[in-house]
Amino acid sequence: MAKFKHNKLKNTGMLFEFLLRQVTVDVLNKEKNSVALQIIKKRFNEHTEVGKELALYNLLLKKKFKDDKKADFFLSEILRQRGKLNESSLNREKYNIIKEVNDKYDAKSLFSAKLGDYKSFASIYKLFEGKERLTPDDKTDSYFIIMENITTLESKSNKSHMPKEMLDKDIRVLAYKKLLEKFNKKYTNLTGNQKSILKEYINSISDNKKFKLFLETKLPSLKKSLSSKVPKVKEKVLRIKLKEAINCIDKFCLNESKTTDKSVVQMLRYYELDKELRKIQ
Repeated sequence: MAKFKHNKLKNTGMLFEFLLRQVTVDVLNKEKNSVALQIIKKRFNEHTEVGKELALYNLLLKKKFKDDKKADFFLSEILRQRGKLNESSLNREKYNIIKEVNDKYDAKSLFSAKLGDYKSFASIYKLFEGKERLTPDDKTDSYFIIMENITTLESKSNKSHMPKEMLDKDIRVLAYKKLLEKFNKKYTNLTGNQKSILKEYINSISDNKKFKLFLETKLPSLKKSLSSKVPKVKEKVLRIKLKEAINCIDKFCLNESKTTDKSVVQMLRYYELDKELRKIQ
């Protein structure tokens, strides 16, 4: 029996995640009519087969049980509900979603982003789509990966430290928007460099290492640009403070273990400083 492979383009849960992430990027770019948002509203609602399947994905990703028997019954019931969906309509709807994405966006880039909890997404897909095509080993692995997910309870002490990729989707998007709004309260138009920082932060939300490497590539040119403007500042005290700020740029913008919202805001502020110094000169 040939091994049944996971296909993230046909994974309803991941499709929704990719589109939700694109909505955030569109908001950042001040797109008045986000195609990604239109696709979500049109395709992922309670009246479509894709919308119904997404609801089942969300239940398996979010629901938690203390009792293994209840969890096992719950998973069996979810699979039974999934079996009621119209398979041909579901496949047609997914095809149309991917076609609409390809018409507007760089699909390769959009679908290549890393997502948190990939194993759970893939396991749900295999149980939903694989059916008799799954090998006994693969079916067992997928089944117990999901069982582990729905029986692992978050402790109160760890609740506030959940990684961003595990937060509720809507809350996460609002968090990105809040970050942008918070910055815009003090500063107005974002420069190209500021936009690139925010875009990369959103796209690398589940890969801190990748984003940190990105920041490290941006810092040398930013330091050089700031340093070149310092000698032209007439006020001695201000000139000294600027030098101190430039010397501390690594400390403020790079965290030893992870990149935080604070690090991103600091990078935006340094680019804002560079912009203002250019205006003065």
